[in-house]
Amino acid sequence: MKHKENAMSNPLGRLRQKARTLHNSALRDLMGVFSPWLDLAHAFGTPERHRLFFPERTCWIFLAQVLSADRSCREALRKFLAWLASTEHKEASPNTAAYCKARARLSMQSIKTVHRDLVTRLQRSPGAERRWCGRRVTVVDATGISMPDTLENQQLYPQSKAVKPGCGFPEMRVLAMFSLATGVLLRYATSSRKVSERTLFHRVWDHLESGDVVLADRGFCALADFYFLLERGIDSVMRLHQRRRVGLRTLKRLGPGDTLVEWIKTKPTPKWLTKQQWAAVPNAFTVRHITFTVDIPGFRSRTFTIATTLLDHRRFPAHAFAELYRRRWMAELYLRDIKISLGMDILRCKTPEMVHKELAVHIIAYNLIRATMLQAARQVRQDPERISFKGTVQTVRQWAPVIALAPPDQLDYLRAAMLRAIARDLLPSRPNRSEPRARKRRPKNYQLLNKPRHEFRGIPHRNHYSKPLS
Repeated sequence: MKHKENAMSNPLGRLRQKARTLHNSALRDLMGVFSPWLDLAHAFGTPERHRLFFPERTCWIFLAQVLSADRSCREALRKFLAWLASTEHKEASPNTAAYCKARARLSMQSIKTVHRDLVTRLQRSPGAERRWCGRRVTVVDATGISMPDTLENQQLYPQSKAVKPGCGFPEMRVLAMFSLATGVLLRYATSSRKVSERTLFHRVWDHLESGDVVLADRGFCALADFYFLLERGIDSVMRLHQRRRVGLRTLKRLGPGDTLVEWIKTKPTPKWLTKQQWAAVPNAFTVRHITFTVDIPGFRSRTFTIATTLLDHRRFPAHAFAELYRRRWMAELYLRDIKISLGMDILRCKTPEMVHKELAVHIIAYNLIRATMLQAARQVRQDPERISFKGTVQTVRQWAPVIALAPPDQLDYLRAAMLRAIARDLLPSRPNRSEPRARKRRPKNYQLLNKPRHEFRGIPHRNHYSKPLS
C-alpha cells in the first residue's frame, strides 16, 4: 500500500505509467512532434459537419499510419481508439470502414497544399541555404513502385508485358526532385512505366527557379532539354549520354579533360516537341565536357564524362564537377529511405485515387523526418548527411508518446533531448566502401507464381523444386 502511495505522489511515476499505457497513441504523438511544421487546419479548413473522422484528424491518423511499423489501417485505428478513450472518454467501432471512407473523402488538392506549404517552410529554414559554387543544386531521379493487383490499378498502371496476366502487379513510375542541400523532396510526378522518366522530368520544370542547377544521370541528357532549361535560366550537370558520340565539334580546350564542344542538332524532331519548337532550337549548341577518371585502390578504374551548360571554367573549376556528380548518388539514397525505411516500395490502396493520396502522405512523412534531421543537425552543428534516416524514424516513434504526455513546461526540454538523441545516432564514415546491389540472405524455396491463381497447381514437395536460372 505504501508503494502505491509513493507512485501516486510521484509525477514522474505517473508520467511513465501513462507512457506505457498509451505507448501506441497516434494522434497526440505526432502533433507534439510535427505540429510546428504542419498547419492542417489551414489546408483542410473547417469541417462542414461534425464527424468522428473530420479531415484534419483523418490526415493526422493517415500520417501516423504511414510512420508506424505495421502501416495497416487496423493498427492505425486501434491507436486512435486508445487516444479517443484516454482523452475524450469515448468509444467507437473497431471496424475500419469509417476510417477508410474518411481517407477517401480527403481532398487530394488539400494534401498537395500540405506538401507545398511544408516544402516552403523547409526551404526557408536554416541549413537550406547551402550552395555549390554559389548555386542551388536540385538532383533528379526516377524509381518504380508497385501496388495491389486490382482491376482499377491495372488499368491505369499496367504491369510489365513480360509478366503473365494474374501473375504480376501494377507498376507506377515516380520522378522525384530533391534539394541536394537538405534532401527534401521538392516536387514529384507520376505515370505508368510506359512513360519515360524524361517525359516526367518535363512536367516539373515549372517548379524549378532561375539560377538552379539540375543534377541528373545520363538518362536525362539531351540537347533539347539543355537548351530549354537554359532558356529558363537553369543550368544542367549530367553525365554524357552513351549515344552522343557523333554530332560533336571541339571548340576549345580549357584544361586537361575540360573541353568546350558544340552539339549539332539532328534533323528528326523529338517526339515531345512540335516542329515549330524544334525549329527554334539553334543548329549548334555549346556545351562543356569534363572527363575524369575515378581510380580507387581495390576497384576497377572508371572514366566519366560530364556535360554541363556552366561554361565558366574559372568560376566552376573542373575538379568541382567530379565531387558534385559523385553526390548525385544521394538521390538513390533518398529514394531508398522513402521506399525501404518508410515502406513506400509497395503501396497498399486498392484504387488509383487512394494510391495517389497514399503516395502524397508518404512524401509528407518523409519531409517531416528530414525536417527533424535538419533540426537535430543544426542543434549540435553536425552535417545532416551523417544522421541516420532510419534511426530518426525509430527515435520519433519512441519519443513521441513521451512528448505527447509531458506537461507543457517540459515540452521544450523533451523536444531538445529527442533532437540530441537523433544527432548522436551518426552513420559510420566509410568512404569508397563497396555497396553491391545484392542479397546475402536467400529467400525460401517456394515456387514461382507463373500462372493465374485459378490455374496454378502447387508441387506437394517443395524441396524437390528448383527455380530456373533466368
